Amino acid sequence: MVRAITLKEHLDQWSENNPTRKNVANVMCAIALGCCEVSRLVAQGSLAGNMAAVRGDNTDGDQQKELDIRANDIITQNLQNQSVRHLISEELDEALNINNGGLLDVAIDPLDGSSNIDTNLSVGTIFSVLKAPKSDALLSLPTGRHQLGGGYVIYGPHTSMVLTVGDGVQIFTMDPETGTFYLTTERVEIPKDTKEFAINGSNFRHWDRYISQYIDDCLAGMQGLRSENYNMRWLASLVAECHRILSRGGIFLYPGDDRPGYGDGRLRLVYEASPIAMLMDQAGGMATTGKNNILDVQATDIHQRTPLIFGSFNEVKRVEQYYLNTNSENSVSPLFSGRGLFRTHK
Repeated sequence: MVRAITLKEHLDQWSENNPTRKNVANVMCAIALGCCEVSRLVAQGSLAGNMAAVRGDNTDGDQQKELDIRANDIITQNLQNQSVRHLISEELDEALNINNGGLLDVAIDPLDGSSNIDTNLSVGTIFSVLKAPKSDALLSLPTGRHQLGGGYVIYGPHTSMVLTVGDGVQIFTMDPETGTFYLTTERVEIPKDTKEFAINGSNFRHWDRYISQYIDDCLAGMQGLRSENYNMRWLASLVAECHRILSRGGIFLYPGDDRPGYGDGRLRLVYEASPIAMLMDQAGGMATTGKNNILDVQATDIHQRTPLIFGSFNEVKRVEQYYLNTNSENSVSPLFSGRGLFRTHK
């Protein structure tokens, strides 16, 4: 039996003698090391204390749980000796200066899906690696196409690190006894087509007419315009939704809607949407706001929010066509004869 390659070995082969790549590889290994500790905390559940306890609110008013803060502290500590100048984190109001002269910036959501902590569902860590600007006083906020690498770690029945450095998407599985990540999927390819979508249907009355119509047409099944039966999923964990799509295809939708504070969606561009979009792009999928490719959206703030729709390429492009079709508000699913199950009239 051939021994599986480790995360470090894989990144060493990729980086070779390239100094920038070597720094990226070291940062990703440091993140992986921190995530091993986070994984142990998640696995201990209540034995580690009340990880779901509310510690406060972040700058956007979202609740910070005990595990949010602990995960942020752990990963920050593991980046101290790396060539990282700034750390952008969901749990920090402003970018944290780690090392003056560092060549990289790291953007991270230390604990995605924290609302699921007390329900024993999958949570994760999302990260993006960027080239730091020349001046220590500046902060790098380029488009997602300028990412040097990105990915996530998912803490589920097993812990996996899913990453890209611009050469496809690889999945590494953690050995819980040693904390070592081993390569288990060498190249992920997302099916172009799908019959599965994920959206929070409880918000249907707040959606714009394009998303309402798309979901109506999916729910109409074989009797509707699509002539296909669709399955609906919703886990309220971005990493879990992404992992399912990377495993078997699908589409995830978190659009903006008409609720106060939700006009631009709720997911963060820099440390959630952009790394997910890079993974999608590298695995043959796509990520969009509905109108623009996420990788082309210019961030103007470290906590900027964005609508996010990602997954199987043909299905994501189909949603974009709903937005491009100026007659879509007059197009209806035959099953509902002018009023769909989720149809609104905005």
